[in-house]
Amino acid sequence: MAERRVLRHLLFVLPVLIFAGAAVAFWLGLSGDRRPDSIPSALLDKPAPAFDLPAVEGLGVPGLKSADLKGQVTVVNIWASWCLPCKAEHPLLVQLAQESGVRLVGIDYKDKPADARAFLAGLGNPFAAVGADADGRAGIEWGISGVPETFILDSQGIVRFRWVGPLNAVDLKEKILPLIRSLE
Repeated sequence: MAERRVLRHLLFVLPVLIFAGAAVAFWLGLSGDRRPDSIPSALLDKPAPAFDLPAVEGLGVPGLKSADLKGQVTVVNIWASWCLPCKAEHPLLVQLAQESGVRLVGIDYKDKPADARAFLAGLGNPFAAVGADADGRAGIEWGISGVPETFILDSQGIVRFRWVGPLNAVDLKEKILPLIRSLE
C-alpha cells in the first residue's frame, strides 16, 4: 500500500519537475548577453564564397559575382522583398549607400523578380549591383541563418564582419561605419 502511495505521489510530482526544468532551461537560453549579431561565421577573415548571380530581371543594375567584391571595401546585404526586417532596415541602407567611399551591393534571396523590383521601386535602390539568388544557393554558401544579413569585405574580398538581422542606426554609426573607414 505504501508503494502505491509513493508511486501516485511520484506520478503527480514528476510532470511538475519536468515542466520546471524546461522552464528554467528556456529562461536561461533567453537571458544574458546573447545577441544575434554575435553568431560566429565560418567566413570571417576568409575570402567571400565563389558565386555568380544574374541580375534581377528588369531592375536595371548588374548582377553580382564574387570577382566583383574585390578592389574596394564592399558591403554585401542579403535581403528579400517578403522580409519585414529587410523593409525596416532599408532606409539605413539608403543612408549607408550615400556615404562617401561605401560600395553597397545586394543579394536578393529567394524572391520573385517582380516583387524585388516593386520593393526597390517603392523604397529606393541603394545597391550598385543586385544578384538574384532565386534558389537560395548563394545564401547557403554565405552561411546565412535568415535575412537580412550584412557582410563587410575588405578590398581583397576578405570577409571582415558579419551582422545578423536588421541594421539599426546606433550600430551603423558606432560599429559599421567606423569599420568601413578603418578598412579603406
